[in-house]
Amino acid sequence: MDPAVWIVLLVIVLLVIVLLAKTVLVVPQATSAVVERLGRFRTVANPGLNMLFPFLDRVRAKIDLREQVVSFPPQSVITQDNLTVSIDTVVYFQVTESRSAVYEISNYIEGVEQLTTTTLRNVVGGMSLEETLTSRDQINSQLRGVLDSETSRWGIRVARVELKAIDPPPSIQDSMEKQMRADREKRAMILNAEGERESAIKTAEGQKQSQILAAEGSKQAAILNAEGERQSNILRSQGERASKYLTAQGEAKAIEKTFAAVKRAKPTPELLAYQYLQTLPEMAQGDANKVWVVPSEFSKSLEGFARMLGSPDEEGVFRYEPPEQEVPSEPPEKDDPSVSSWFDMASNPEVAEAVRAAEAVARKEVPTDLSSTPRAGGSADQQALGGAGNSEQRADG
Repeated sequence: MDPAVWIVLLVIVLLVIVLLAKTVLVVPQATSAVVERLGRFRTVANPGLNMLFPFLDRVRAKIDLREQVVSFPPQSVITQDNLTVSIDTVVYFQVTESRSAVYEISNYIEGVEQLTTTTLRNVVGGMSLEETLTSRDQINSQLRGVLDSETSRWGIRVARVELKAIDPPPSIQDSMEKQMRADREKRAMILNAEGERESAIKTAEGQKQSQILAAEGSKQAAILNAEGERQSNILRSQGERASKYLTAQGEAKAIEKTFAAVKRAKPTPELLAYQYLQTLPEMAQGDANKVWVVPSEFSKSLEGFARMLGSPDEEGVFRYEPPEQEVPSEPPEKDDPSVSSWFDMASNPEVAEAVRAAEAVARKEVPTDLSSTPRAGGSADQQALGGAGNSEQRADG
């Protein structure tokens, strides 16, 4: 074939390829394309396959419809108290109308950045440094409201605005650190003081309770001691009273038995005179008896004593008549029921129980340390002591 024919065919194929490239437009997902015809806006090509009129239609711009994140460089902002802070911002926005984003503004990203900077300065300029540092949410909401209303005519929707960093000047940072350190030290001192106060209060309450309990214990001990002394005095008095009563009863019975024996013996006046004479030295033995006078009418006194106590027998001698046999009287505790408790010799059950407990403790064997027992080859003193102990045990056995 003629080479000229090949050249013509090749040119025709190239033209077909160019026409197809100019006619077919494939738009990716989440992307839109602004199409112009002869310099005028014609349509917005949606994602997928789109047909264009070759050599008349062209794509002005392709717009990303996804949400975009733009981090703007730090901006110097002056607060209400004339302090310069550096603020980094991050804007989340999304293009909703491709035509407005292309024809209403030349560069919507730069426009969002400048609008964010000016709005941020207006918002922070009305706040102090402390409010700026503590009001991030308020600043974010104000920035988002202003940016969303201003960028809506650009076909852009601002989703969120975040302050990434707020950096005050270095001198202010040092002052803030010192202030924070002072506040923390103040809180620490307050907490320590509160702890010491609570500790002192608890200690005082404990001492108060201890003193109250000690006073109560002393009171109870004093009451028990007084009660014990009272019971002891009562029991001692009852014992002395019973002892005196028994002594008096015994002396009365002894006198009664003596006189009864004298009467049964029928003593003669000579015997009475002899006994009287033996009694006189004993009566004169007292330290206070310096002079003792024997009455001259001694025989007449003895005769009157015999006449009063005896009766004359067949020989004319006065003799004592034996007394009639008397029925032995009842014990004193039966004569008078009110004194029966004086002669109760039974011990108090509580005292007996305490004595038994003390005796049990006293009889308890004290355990010895077996480790101290001398072994074979021990010292001579230990062996001597062991031998002495064994000899004592054998002696006791």
